[in-house]
Amino acid sequence: MVSQEVLIKNPTGLHLRPAGELCKEAMLFKSKITFEHNNSISNAKSVLSVLGACIKCGDVITFKCEGEDEEEALEAMIKLVENGFGE
Repeated sequence: MVSQEVLIKNPTGLHLRPAGELCKEAMLFKSKITFEHNNSISNAKSVLSVLGACIKCGDVITFKCEGEDEEEALEAMIKLVENGFGE
């Protein structure tokens, strides 16, 4: 398992469009991909789980990836967040 913290920079946080982007990217990997925020764990492959986490601009989340392509999955998740989900 690999994990890393990342700061949410996009002004609107994880509303529907960036949540969809996150899920779409996560689905490309076989690994289990979750993130933790305020002691709750969300499934990065589920739009409802991502939206339910209520992530806002300035929040810090910790991605955790576990599986055969965990390194690549973590790198892709971090890159997506750092690029502001294209916003």
